[in-house]
Amino acid sequence: MSPGLWRREGERAAVWPGRHFPLGATWSAEATNFAVHAPEATAAWVCVFDEEGGEQQHRLTEQSLGIWHGAVPGVAPGTRYGYRMAGPWLPEQGLRFNPAKLLLDPYARAVSGELGTDPAIFGYQLGAPEELSTVDSAPHVPKGVVVADDHFDWEGDERLYRRWRDTVVYELHVKGMTQLHDRVPEELRGTYAGLATPAVIDYLKDLGVTAVELLPVHHFVTEPSIRERGLVNYWGYNSLAYFAPHAAYSASGDRGQQVTEFKHMVREFHRAGLEVLLDVVYNHTAEAGALGPTLSFRGLDDLVYTRVRPPSTGAGFDDTYWDVTGCGNTVDASHPFALRMILDSLRYWVTEMHVDGFRFDLTSALTRTDHEVDMRSHLLVAIGQDPVLRHVKLVAEPWDASMTGYRVGEFPPPWIEWNDQFRDEMRDYWRNQSGGIRTVATRLAGSSDLYADDGRSPYASVNFVTAHDGFTARDWASYDHKHNEANREDNRDGTDNNRSWNHGVEGETDDEAIVARRRRVVANLMATLCLSNGVPMITAGDERGRTQRGNNNAYCQDNETSWIDWRPDDAWLDVYDVVKTALRLRREHPALRQRHWFEGRPTIRGGPKDLAWLHPSGREMTGDDWHDESLTCVGMFVSGAPLRSPGPRGEQQFDASFMIWMNPGDSPLRLELPENDWVQAGEVVLSTDAKLPVGTPVKAGDRLALGRQSLVVFRQS
Repeated sequence: MSPGLWRREGERAAVWPGRHFPLGATWSAEATNFAVHAPEATAAWVCVFDEEGGEQQHRLTEQSLGIWHGAVPGVAPGTRYGYRMAGPWLPEQGLRFNPAKLLLDPYARAVSGELGTDPAIFGYQLGAPEELSTVDSAPHVPKGVVVADDHFDWEGDERLYRRWRDTVVYELHVKGMTQLHDRVPEELRGTYAGLATPAVIDYLKDLGVTAVELLPVHHFVTEPSIRERGLVNYWGYNSLAYFAPHAAYSASGDRGQQVTEFKHMVREFHRAGLEVLLDVVYNHTAEAGALGPTLSFRGLDDLVYTRVRPPSTGAGFDDTYWDVTGCGNTVDASHPFALRMILDSLRYWVTEMHVDGFRFDLTSALTRTDHEVDMRSHLLVAIGQDPVLRHVKLVAEPWDASMTGYRVGEFPPPWIEWNDQFRDEMRDYWRNQSGGIRTVATRLAGSSDLYADDGRSPYASVNFVTAHDGFTARDWASYDHKHNEANREDNRDGTDNNRSWNHGVEGETDDEAIVARRRRVVANLMATLCLSNGVPMITAGDERGRTQRGNNNAYCQDNETSWIDWRPDDAWLDVYDVVKTALRLRREHPALRQRHWFEGRPTIRGGPKDLAWLHPSGREMTGDDWHDESLTCVGMFVSGAPLRSPGPRGEQQFDASFMIWMNPGDSPLRLELPENDWVQAGEVVLSTDAKLPVGTPVKAGDRLALGRQSLVVFRQS
């Protein structure tokens, strides 16, 4: 194609050779160096834009190691830019070069502008996908921003290096956390700066969490199909720029200021002792399937970044991608350059932005050698050997959208994993549908069936009962069925496997007795999460009764459905108090967050077992009890005298001992506290049973009534 078909203004010939590293746009007072990887392109241009959208094109004449590069004098920080690439248009072979399409720099440190809906964003002609589109996309696509060193004063800030067993994760959405917060200045609501305010940080500290996990903050765009329904991508699992903080979350502007604002947020969290984890989406890109838009990677080199079906398969134009993400494409993390981009991005966020770790979305999609999940894959090996990345927190979502991707319990150290089996079994237990307590006990004790066989510790399990997708905790106790009509997909989206219980009425009700039961059961579920062995993860707002009105897939609801309601009139503050108390007990007592597996035997001669399971009659559970599906009430005794884990100098550690009783049934139960030689007396320190309030004294041999659907924790005096 002749450049005249898409060129707005004449090319500038004065481009210095520059250099092929670092990738992206590197500003200096003399010139800005541009470097982009596109080995199969036959020509490349960097295009810079003025405030009115006027475009100046600079042809890059140098190519080194597959990287086009050049230095352009006079390009100031804040300048918007993009690339155009010429080359073969052979989409069935994975070659989709089209100089009419402006391409976002994969290494852009900041992004400006929204993705439009004009047909120009597609590389092909709508209705004729094999035909090249010659319409200029520049007015309709986001652009990179030249960013200079902001000389940010970190004031001595460093990553916190908190041990996993001391970590409590709080999963939150940058916008949803503060958009309705009356104590956050209005101009800062929904932004990184809003998260950094005392109103948010003090709340998190008071609750007792130690780390925030931010839903995706890599710059993302809304899919055209969602725009057509009049909605937006709210969650952000549609990444386009893996080095750039999402611009819409910035209160400061989108010309590079978002970088400084993000750093400020991290520094303020660290000052408060809170780690920052990022939910990262490297498994697919925002360009979707073969009929998706051409925005960046697709126009640079599709064969590098995405898994493409070989031509010999006879795939049609719209079936040229191999997809195990359910999003149209899968990033090929086995390709050396795609892998390099992922590693460069991760290191950038650690070294330049000071984040403490990452949760990887659909990690199994990234661990494939050829088409098989491989726990010795390029990505896992490279991260495990990297001197920076191997020391940060690494969390796998251990599945993808394929039939072969579910790999819970299989990821190698230092990875830990989301444990959806904990979620499912705890939900079933507290709706009294567990069929016994055998597997429930395993989850409470750290899921040794999943993580002990390969030498990992209980903290390898990230325990959760809700996440961003699915019901909130309140909705889990209020709805039997999903209600996703607002998503405009005829309620077909979202899981039907909610394991929920509406307590006899679907949705919100004025029946005080039903509301009280719902609040008590949610408090039980949350307390179990906080006191189980492993790493607890709380979804923002669950501790105060946030509702999505039955929507279990609110990914496109950028409104009050998804935002946290901070008004006190509808807050479940009794649930908040239970969660806060449970987290305080966990923080103050290492017996409740142990590093080693329980062994069911004494840690010292003549001492108590480190873990014992008690029948309501006061005796230890027997083999027959474990197989009794009608038995759901159980007591969990955890000994702190002494702990199995030594102290920092190898000394024995002593802590209080605890007994946790749980009754998910519809009827009260009589408990007999066992006579024993180790724990003679104690008191109630957490309770969802109004007749056994905190402070109630107990002693060995007591007979107590445990209310229906209740949880109570006794601590040794």
